[in-house]
Amino acid sequence: MHKPHVTVAAIVKKKNEFLLVKERDKFTQQICYNQPAGHLELNETLAQAASRELLEETGLTLLPLGLLGIYNLYADNGTHYLRFCFIFEMCDTLKIPKPIDPDIISADWYTLEQIKTLPLRSPLVLKCIEDSLHKQPLNLDTIYN
Repeated sequence: MHKPHVTVAAIVKKKNEFLLVKERDKFTQQICYNQPAGHLELNETLAQAASRELLEETGLTLLPLGLLGIYNLYADNGTHYLRFCFIFEMCDTLKIPKPIDPDIISADWYTLEQIKTLPLRSPLVLKCIEDSLHKQPLNLDTIYN
């Protein structure tokens, strides 16, 4: 039976910049950039998973403002991902991202122009960022928990 991997991602905005994490792709071992993202764990809601991943990968504690979208990806590694992308906003500019997860090399802010030049983990990284500039997020109560 086919079962897609359920993942969550956090789009975090600060003025005209977006928060990305630098990591090593587990399949290619190449350095790449991604939103704070990861898998849904047992007994957590999608929004809780997004906040947890954000904390683990950046050290930031934020709550999602809304659901940007649901993305279906058949990755080059043969895995089917079903990604729930959430919008967060960084109001406190004094907090500096500091990853807790040892797999994350760093977390930093990038403009859209900079992001377009980076080696991205998947095409969904740029797609979600661009969507965040043009789409209104759905209310979190759109998701029944």
